[in-house]
Amino acid sequence: MAQQHGVAQRMAECKETKRTAFIPFLVAGDPNLESTVEAIKALDAIGADVIELGVPYSDPLADGPTIQAAATRALQQGVILDKVIDVVRQVTPHISAPIVMFTYFNPIMARGLDTFCEQIKSAGASGLLVPDIPLEETTEIRQVASSHGLDLVMLATPTTPTPRMKLIAEKSMGFVYLVSLTGVTGMRGTTESRVEGLIEQLRETTDKSIAVGFGVSGPDQAKQIKDWGADGVIVGSALVKALGEASSPQEGLDALKTLAKSIRDAI
Repeated sequence: MAQQHGVAQRMAECKETKRTAFIPFLVAGDPNLESTVEAIKALDAIGADVIELGVPYSDPLADGPTIQAAATRALQQGVILDKVIDVVRQVTPHISAPIVMFTYFNPIMARGLDTFCEQIKSAGASGLLVPDIPLEETTEIRQVASSHGLDLVMLATPTTPTPRMKLIAEKSMGFVYLVSLTGVTGMRGTTESRVEGLIEQLRETTDKSIAVGFGVSGPDQAKQIKDWGADGVIVGSALVKALGEASSPQEGLDALKTLAKSIRDAI
């Protein structure tokens, strides 16, 4: 059984060893659940430090076309929350990277906050990210998640005012997720250069790890974000596309491994 670490602990280890954390994101169940399990194991073996696992949702407000399409494919195959939790239960004994569940609030509300947190924690999840909950409404979810030993990761964006960014950094657990651009997730050819300024701004308010995501499509951007001083690089759409839009699940896994390795090597 692989040694599991909490999200905050893993990010602290990365900082201590001066290693930029590689944080890949996958949509559970795309192209199928077996591929998700294999992809998580492969990402762990390549050197992912934390793995974000998205629960497919019918109205993903923060997600661009690639992740929306992946979620739609997964939902069409009947991938429901229980099946995603099963994937976590199946894979966590074999990996060392902690898993952060990425879900919109509706599935949590439908299940009940306490039950949801208890179930994902007992399956092996280490953290939770809920993109559609504003800061003001996170008190209860943070307390309940925390009581189950889950880190609630929070998002800051380029349009977040400085005082609010400071509060988000204060409340975020595990790391602060800095969104690199305004708008939805997706691959971009270049990453907005003001990210560097945003990282510096956050640095002034927190000593927590800062991970940058949204729009990171390959090794060059990942390295740029590392050079700007981020503690972690989050890659979603590019990996989701590689895995889910290939002509076969095996080809998708191979493409995912190649891309993930190139990003890990770059940072």
